[in-house]
Amino acid sequence: MNSPVPRRLNTRSPGFDAELEILLAFDGSTDDAIEQAVAGILHDVRQRGDDAVLDYTRRFDRSTAVTMADLELPASELAAAFAALPDISRQALEHAAVRIRRYHERQRADSWEYTEPDGTRLGQKITPLDRVGLYVPGGKAAYPSSVLMNAIPARVAGVGELIMVSPMPGGERNPLVLAAAHLAGVDRVFAIGGAQAVAALAYGTATLPRVDKIVGPGNAYVASAKRRVFGVVGIDMVAGPSEILIIADGSTDPDWVAMDLFAQAEHDEMAQSILLCPDEAYIGHVAAAIEKLLPTMNRRDIIAASLARRGALIRVRDLDEACTIANRIAPEHLELSVREPRALIDGIRHAGAIFLGAYASESLGDYCAGPDHVLPTARSARFSSPLGVYDFQKRTSLIEVSAAAARVLGATASVLARGEGLDAHARAAELRMK
Repeated sequence: MNSPVPRRLNTRSPGFDAELEILLAFDGSTDDAIEQAVAGILHDVRQRGDDAVLDYTRRFDRSTAVTMADLELPASELAAAFAALPDISRQALEHAAVRIRRYHERQRADSWEYTEPDGTRLGQKITPLDRVGLYVPGGKAAYPSSVLMNAIPARVAGVGELIMVSPMPGGERNPLVLAAAHLAGVDRVFAIGGAQAVAALAYGTATLPRVDKIVGPGNAYVASAKRRVFGVVGIDMVAGPSEILIIADGSTDPDWVAMDLFAQAEHDEMAQSILLCPDEAYIGHVAAAIEKLLPTMNRRDIIAASLARRGALIRVRDLDEACTIANRIAPEHLELSVREPRALIDGIRHAGAIFLGAYASESLGDYCAGPDHVLPTARSARFSSPLGVYDFQKRTSLIEVSAAAARVLGATASVLARGEGLDAHARAAELRMK
């Protein structure tokens, strides 16, 4: 097992800026072999449809399906999975779903219009997407929380049809995932995964209809496929490794902070966990807590590798400097584990989600707090937002021009169009000025 304690950095050190850039560097490029394989799969599915999807599913997931119909799970199976859950599991899913739905209902936008004095009416029409594809990882990992976090905002937005794909190697079903699909109102579920599932959603087959957008996480093959089909369909994002940044003032139990760092590090070896704190003694307490608690963790080898590769305990001058560095990092998850967390909010410009106070652990956001856990990574919080209802709605401009306004607007349009050398544009406007 690698050394469990992350590197120690200090903003006062002359080489700190360079050290921080090295720490944050992440090569998100895909292996050439993966890119080549994905390109071939996408092309094959586009050409052969169902037959190609069946071939790849038999090969990669050991499926015995004869037709695509064999890969579709009936709604009755989803309902049965939900009904068969132990009470504690069903209640947890229902509690999370209620909170997620309640939060996202506040994001729903409505169409609007206004009328100008000359009679021109302008506005915006909000329309939900017709059909969305949800990719849910399967096999070794199963994420019912991802089903809820992706499907419920789509449903709140009014998406017409939601199709879920998930690899089920050897035909193995995860009852929590199926139950979550039932609870969230997924319309159709197919036991397919990988690049072939992305291709089927993007291009459509005889059995699986083409969608308008694909959301949900996946492995390197899925990420590469989503990147390649973008433009044919929309995608949510191509996510990088999970990240957490904790700003602490020394008032939180060090064990709590250590465990929150672990909670991201346990995702994979490339996940990033960073602590910013002005108190050197407290940083030492957190380091000691890491060493104490790590042997008790089931995924201790992954956590240790993540902390050693991309983790850090950074001493800052004060909390203001911590906020400045946080904006530079633009983390996926930001915990303000300080006595007065709201005093720091105005200083934070870039973060996927902000957790206020010692009791707001990031893990609550992952499952049941309410806001979506699909968040921008790899510093993309500088320009991106969490997944939300707005990702499943599109906006269309409305323009209604009165005769009087056509004369005023036409004169302006005519001058600008002729300035651009576009005669037909100018004349179309001028005809309406008479």
